[in-house]
Amino acid sequence: MGYFLLLLTALCANAAVKPDRIDAIVESVRQAFAVPGIAVAIVDGETVVFQKGYGVKRLGSPEPVTSNTRFAIGSTTKAFTTASMGILVDEGKMSWDDPVRKHLAFFQLSDALADHAVTMRDIVSHRTGLSRHDLLWYNSPWSSEEIIRRIGFVSLTKPFRSTYQYQNIMFLTAGYTVGRIAGSSWESFVRTRIWEPLGMNNSDFSVKDAQTAPDVASPHDRNEKTEKVETVPWRNLDRIAPAGAINSSTADLSRWVAMQLNGGEYRGKRVLKADTIREMHAPQMAIRLDDPNSRAINNGTQMMAYGLGWVVQDYRGLKMVSHGGAIDGFRAQVTLLPEKKLGIVVLANLGNNNVPECLRSALADELLGVEPFEWLKLYQDQQSKIAGAAKDRREKQAQSRRAGTKPSREWAAYAGSYENPAYGVASISVRNDGLEAAWSNWLTRLDHFHFDAFQVDNKRLAESLLEFRLDAKGDIAGMRFLDQEWTKKK
Repeated sequence: MGYFLLLLTALCANAAVKPDRIDAIVESVRQAFAVPGIAVAIVDGETVVFQKGYGVKRLGSPEPVTSNTRFAIGSTTKAFTTASMGILVDEGKMSWDDPVRKHLAFFQLSDALADHAVTMRDIVSHRTGLSRHDLLWYNSPWSSEEIIRRIGFVSLTKPFRSTYQYQNIMFLTAGYTVGRIAGSSWESFVRTRIWEPLGMNNSDFSVKDAQTAPDVASPHDRNEKTEKVETVPWRNLDRIAPAGAINSSTADLSRWVAMQLNGGEYRGKRVLKADTIREMHAPQMAIRLDDPNSRAINNGTQMMAYGLGWVVQDYRGLKMVSHGGAIDGFRAQVTLLPEKKLGIVVLANLGNNNVPECLRSALADELLGVEPFEWLKLYQDQQSKIAGAAKDRREKQAQSRRAGTKPSREWAAYAGSYENPAYGVASISVRNDGLEAAWSNWLTRLDHFHFDAFQVDNKRLAESLLEFRLDAKGDIAGMRFLDQEWTKKK
């Protein structure tokens, strides 16, 4: 009762917070995107001035979302990884500009310059030159260490420190390194050095723990064929944990936000030095806004950059520090407006949408008392454009097909093992008068497209074709698969 009285007092004391208005904003977005459940928290300094759940934890169940309902928070985990690094920096055990190999001897990058110069700061500001390569961890059988080793064989797609390219495996590397320096694990370090001082006792690092929690949301996604929202399986992220494995609630994350807003301190307990918080919230790598998708959903923004585990941009003339999270069936957004000491947390149990960003912006406008922009319409239009673009790509690929062609060789000639230095071994076999590919933990049918190109019957694996290469003798020498070159083993 005392907590709710305190919350009510805070609500009444803060004129910018109008519960009825917030309810209307959240429900309009939730219903427009058919999101089963959403949780929202608003923080002013160290005070939670609004906290509420909307909708249900699972479709078909009446159990409502609450402020203690756990959601997968995806990549908003990354800020916990940089905070754990920051603690080590504060203690003199690490510097942001230490070479990665000072702390992790086996780490490497395939480019000689990058490999020589890469620092801890580089790997948590998305500027190594590596593109995503998420299939090295997504549904893969490899350990965290093996994933880190494998990324060292991948070619850079951009020059080192030249371009922002989002990269999850570099955050895995950072968290893995934290565990090495601390003599424990990243999970143990975050729990003891961040969660315990903040009183975050309703958070975890694994789907196994989340699914047994007394108050937890279920993941949902939209079925592409039926267009209906339905539950989907949880995605295990144990091997990539420092990049996105945390499950938490708005009640817990509001404490984390308060600490960020108050220079690394929460209710008299110092977690990080104020200078370290400022460094994490400072631009490290510019994010270009010339991409139409990025420009469309950041209306009015003139500058955007990546900090250390946070995105930094201007918003309504203020500095905004934020990060989104996306994993199978869940979306999240944690936002700070440091100059106003305001924080917003939005968690949703529907994947593949920008609902948390839409709500973050609409709620920020409400809290700042500015003329609201039509965020809902913008994000609805953008989602339609993205769906339309995907359809156009599929149609364009279908139209490029040369009818009446057939494979150069008999099915058995394609069968065998194909190697790639980073991606390992893929096996092609003959099944039911056709071909099948097995790689990592995936098994997929290959449908003949034209000539020696095949369509992969799994959208998670590739939208592009699998193309076999012939040598001068007409024998199958290799293939291009997952945008990588593979050599057939003799």
